[in-house]
Amino acid sequence: MADLKERLLPPKPASAVNLRESSYRTSASGRVPFQGVDVSGLKKRGQGLRSWIRVDVSGNSQIIEVDKFTMMRRCDLPARDLRLLDPLFVYPSTILGREKAIVVNLEQIRCIITADEVLLLNSLDSYVLQYVVELQRRLQAAGVSEVWQSEGPELRRRGSRKFDSMLGQSSPDYLPFEFRALEVALEAACTFLDSQAAELEIEAYPLLDELTSKISTLNLERVRRLKSRLVALTRRVQKVRDEIEQLMDDDGDMAEMYLTEKKRRMESSVYGDQSLMGYPSNDGALSISAPVSPVSSPPDSRRLEKCLSIARSRHESVRSSESAPDNIEELEMLLEAYFVVIDSTLNKLTSLKEYIDDTEDFINIQLDNVRNQLIQFELLMTTATFVVAIFGVVAGIFGMNFEIPMFNYPGAFKWVLIITGVTGAIIFCAFLWFFKYRRLMPL
Repeated sequence: MADLKERLLPPKPASAVNLRESSYRTSASGRVPFQGVDVSGLKKRGQGLRSWIRVDVSGNSQIIEVDKFTMMRRCDLPARDLRLLDPLFVYPSTILGREKAIVVNLEQIRCIITADEVLLLNSLDSYVLQYVVELQRRLQAAGVSEVWQSEGPELRRRGSRKFDSMLGQSSPDYLPFEFRALEVALEAACTFLDSQAAELEIEAYPLLDELTSKISTLNLERVRRLKSRLVALTRRVQKVRDEIEQLMDDDGDMAEMYLTEKKRRMESSVYGDQSLMGYPSNDGALSISAPVSPVSSPPDSRRLEKCLSIARSRHESVRSSESAPDNIEELEMLLEAYFVVIDSTLNKLTSLKEYIDDTEDFINIQLDNVRNQLIQFELLMTTATFVVAIFGVVAGIFGMNFEIPMFNYPGAFKWVLIITGVTGAIIFCAFLWFFKYRRLMPL
């Protein structure tokens, strides 16, 4: 993992290296603080800086140190959106489309996606490094498509239709930059959750089969822990699925995520305003902020004021039209593909939960059967005890201190035993017939 990080990121300055080394020094108790988290990526005492991994459109990565308020101004985000990316807090999976950025919080992937770059919190997590490596690979492999995006949507659609007809399938390389970054994040999150679900399945089914064959306290405790992990994983998968489904159901939220399209429209509106007011867009000879004397040239000032009002109205119309682009099929198909993947993972977990519930039902049936057998055995023992008690009654009667003529016959004791035994057997058989008649015992 260290070699992967060295290949991924450029060398750091000496100050950053010293800070990283000092952050990993053990404390007085001998423990390393915040294991698994890049301490230099957290807030530095007195400065409020954080270490971010920046990946641009060309696939180049670098480490930058930016404070919270600079990041808010840079990406035009409120503080609560940046709080979703804080590694010290645990928030559910969220995908938010803003004016100039997309805030992504999917499992370990916490990043800000703009039309020109991707900003991730610098972390030692292997999944974050794998995300950066995969994003760089796809951006470098799809560098030719950036030229098509600068030519306009019509040429991009014509080119994509031409290549789709040649290849017989649609290629994700023709997506805008923000969608390619979002796709890698969704793929990383879905792959991570699916791998955890697969590991849980591999561990669960043999354990449940062992529990059905041998019910013990140890197996029951292992199943209880397994079910707790299953519930937690199902909740996380369900949150990712609900987030994707919510985006697919809301066209406005999907429209807000077309950052490249909004940036292109904004630039075209600015260039159109400059041409409308008669200022060249290339040279800096004339400026909009140049003072105009209302005494020397009143027609020019009125014309400038009129042009500025027209520009403001056009700018507002562009902002209103940005919220509803004509075509959101690209993003919708992208979300639909990963919705199918995460839904399949959720189905696996649901099937596993049903299997656990069926195992619990089977165990309860087994325990009920054993309990019923114990009750039947107790009933037989109670009946036998009643029959044996008859001998005690007879013995108590003949043990009284009085004489009867029967004591003078030598075979009287034998006949008393025979008559008492036959009577007890008849009573016992009568009880058994009653139990069978009432279906209290399968005989």
